[in-house]
Amino acid sequence: MTVPSLDPVDRVRARLAEHGAGSSPGEVARALRADGGLTSDAVVLDVFHTLRSESTGAGPLDPLLGLPGVTDILVNGPREVYVDTGAGLTRSDVTFRDDESVRRLAQRLAGTAGRRLDDGCPYVDVRMPDGTRFHAVLAPIARSGTCLSLRVPARQLLTLDELVASGTVPARAAPLLADLVGCRLAVVITGGTGSGKTTLLNALLSMVDPNERIVLVEDAGELRPRHPHVVGLEARRPNVEGAGEIGLRTLVRQSLRMRPDRLVVGEVRGAEVVDLLAAMNTGHEGSCSTVHANSARDLPARFEALGVAAGLRRDAVHAQLASAIDVVLHLRRDRGGRRRLDEIGVLARDESGFVEVQTAVRFRHGGEADLGPGACRWDALLVDRSRR
Repeated sequence: MTVPSLDPVDRVRARLAEHGAGSSPGEVARALRADGGLTSDAVVLDVFHTLRSESTGAGPLDPLLGLPGVTDILVNGPREVYVDTGAGLTRSDVTFRDDESVRRLAQRLAGTAGRRLDDGCPYVDVRMPDGTRFHAVLAPIARSGTCLSLRVPARQLLTLDELVASGTVPARAAPLLADLVGCRLAVVITGGTGSGKTTLLNALLSMVDPNERIVLVEDAGELRPRHPHVVGLEARRPNVEGAGEIGLRTLVRQSLRMRPDRLVVGEVRGAEVVDLLAAMNTGHEGSCSTVHANSARDLPARFEALGVAAGLRRDAVHAQLASAIDVVLHLRRDRGGRRRLDEIGVLARDESGFVEVQTAVRFRHGGEADLGPGACRWDALLVDRSRR
């Protein structure tokens, strides 16, 4: 039988599938020469490596995953692949042969995590065994072609000193953050996607007293603090039958029975905000979380929206927020794509009784610090907690 294809890779793939053969160099050579034509060893090896990359690792994306400091890889169809190594997105030289190649890679990666990805379910969001977060949307839902997004976990956990050296944390902020951890202030880290919230939280948790027990609750396990006593709980998505889901809200409730000295919710994005606020109001000082927000002052509005959607009244959200959270750390990316700590804020009630965030310290691009209206409250918090 002659397989109608001018492309040697497609021809070999079809023949191997037809005969149930493996993809060793010998099998590839026999498949290429099945039509009676002459094929050089170079072509055999090229086809072999192409087929092997399709069945192992992340295929053509493997070289990008090996780049130092890589945080994100984005595929917009077969011809556009972008990579971020810490200085913003840049277009790479990597391409795919066609959209079908991107689709095969997406389906294989989803399959390794036990998830379905096809025309009946054309999108998926999973965590790979190595911790990489993988999201895909198939064409034609994605108009430019199948789109992949890979969020790569940090291979090296950065300390606070290393964040200072990299420019993420201004030198003047380092002792303030150390005081925050030592005085067991409750903190929420805000910022946009990829702004470094998890990286900073890892560094702060690594500074916690070794005698304290940290319980982590995450949607996808990304936190890996350098601390001797850490217990991690991770949410579970439903299986292909739609059963077996365990959400963050359930895990937050379970964590309270595990004697945490510090409760950490990796990211608040839903109804778990109710249980987090309740936990932080029951003596779990020094608890931490992150939330997506455009600025520190947007934090009350974000918690209000999440709390009201979960069934709390607006005034109840603000009442719990006022006594649960002490400090807000806001991170942002500058125009060059570099991440940096932008502001330290404290929570206070306004004249109407609702919570607002007052800037304690704002950091300029050069690392200079400007005190804000919340500076006195910041000092008072540190003095009060240091006496306990």
